[in-house]
Amino acid sequence: MDDEQAVLQANEAFYAAFADADISAMVAVWAHDDDVACTHPGWNVLTGYHDVIESWWSILEGSAPPQISCRDARAFVFGDTAFVTCNEVVNGGFLAATNVFVRTSDTWAMVHHHAGPCAAPETPAGFATPSAIH
Repeated sequence: MDDEQAVLQANEAFYAAFADADISAMVAVWAHDDDVACTHPGWNVLTGYHDVIESWWSILEGSAPPQISCRDARAFVFGDTAFVTCNEVVNGGFLAATNVFVRTSDTWAMVHHHAGPCAAPETPAGFATPSAIH
C-alpha cells in the first residue's frame, strides 16, 4: 500500500470511529501527544491530547451522537506529514474538513482535525463552477 492509500485508510478509520461512536477507536486514531489540535464546528480551537480526546468523549458519549459520513476524501502526502481534505455530511448538513496526519513507526496518526460549514458539494444554480471562474 502506498502512502496516499495508507493516509486515506487512517482517515477512514477516523470516520468509522466517529460514525460508530467508538471512543476506543477514536483514541487509537489520534497521536497520543500534546502537539495535537482540533476545531469542531462552532468551537474554539482545542489543543493537547487530553482536551481533544475529552471533546470526542463528550460528542460520542452524548445522548445523540451525530450521523456522519465522509465524501470526496483526497490525500496530500509530504514525507512524514499528510493532510486529507473532504466533505462531511453531518445530520444532513455539509461541512468541509481538513485532517492532518503524521507517520509514526507503524501507522499514520491524526494530529489535527478542523471542520466547518460549507455549501453543499453540488453547485447551486446560478453560481459559477471553479472551472468557469478561471
